Amino acid sequence: MPRDRMVPTLLSLLALGGCGGERAETPATAAAPPAEYAYVTNEDSHDLTIIDTRTDSVVATIPVGRRPRGVKVSPDGKTVFVALSGSPKCPPTMPDEECAKLASDKTQDGIAVLDVATHRVTRVLPAGSDPEAFDLGPNAATIVVSNEDAGQASIVEVATGQVLATVPVGKEPEGVTIHPDGASAWITAETDHDVTVIDARTGMRMTRIEVGKRPRGIAFLPDGSRAYVTNETGGTVSVIDVPSRSVLATISLPAGAKPMGIVAAPDGKRVYVSTGRGRRIFALDPATDSVIASVEAGQRPWGIALSRDGTRLYAANGPSNDVSVIDTRTMGVVKTIPAGKTPWGVAIGARRED
Repeated sequence: MPRDRMVPTLLSLLALGGCGGERAETPATAAAPPAEYAYVTNEDSHDLTIIDTRTDSVVATIPVGRRPRGVKVSPDGKTVFVALSGSPKCPPTMPDEECAKLASDKTQDGIAVLDVATHRVTRVLPAGSDPEAFDLGPNAATIVVSNEDAGQASIVEVATGQVLATVPVGKEPEGVTIHPDGASAWITAETDHDVTVIDARTGMRMTRIEVGKRPRGIAFLPDGSRAYVTNETGGTVSVIDVPSRSVLATISLPAGAKPMGIVAAPDGKRVYVSTGRGRRIFALDPATDSVIASVEAGQRPWGIALSRDGTRLYAANGPSNDVSVIDTRTMGVVKTIPAGKTPWGVAIGARRED
């Protein structure tokens, strides 16, 4: 049985003064940011907002297809991949049986492939039913996709558009993250409250790990030694030892937090968690597995992404139709950028258009 250790957080916050970040915007003190773009999916306006991170201004808004949610950028920065879904959007308060009665258009499902240089969707890859979250394999040669309404994961070959494998995973699969070594894909299941680990190339199921209630996102430390899993209704983050596939600790967030998105800093010294209706972004210290700071973002921050140097965090705020830019050194909001309708996901890639 995994050993869960509930880590107190409020005392840490008070001792370190880490809860002082608020939505009030603070002056930037950083050096010039790297030349990157932030790509924001807007679920209800069916488009993609492109933000130049040097100026934190919108440079383009591009139609991409129905209900764009998950988003990733190729390592060379030249291609953006966006998950599309023809399944109906059902609020959390709607029973599953009522949602199932709504009309679906499966012809709209897939992964859109956007050419950054031309701002055009060049093709849509098949990706199973209701693709939501996904991750890119090494060199973006393959994609592992969660198929939420089918309880499956699909492995897609980018070059051919062929679905190489379809694998049963937990019920309502959500977050997908490929381990830094590229060998395994880790997939959360909202209803089964677990993580399924599969071979990222063949789809073979490797193990199943029980975590907290309604797991959403997964992030690995850069060295691949630990995985951090957000548990929305549990209000916690599970810390998994990767070699043993066991839960080392359970980090409790303050009351009202609904942990959703998660990303690890490039140097592995911080892990950032968005909390949806909790409105805050929390910074965790992996050395102590405790909360050390937080800041209020917009309404329901969901998808989050870090700049390459780790100094800026971008949070998609669905109901407020904007993106918060957070200086991670001060944990203060330095800018709020209007986006499309109901921004969902964020990905950041190098600015390379030649």
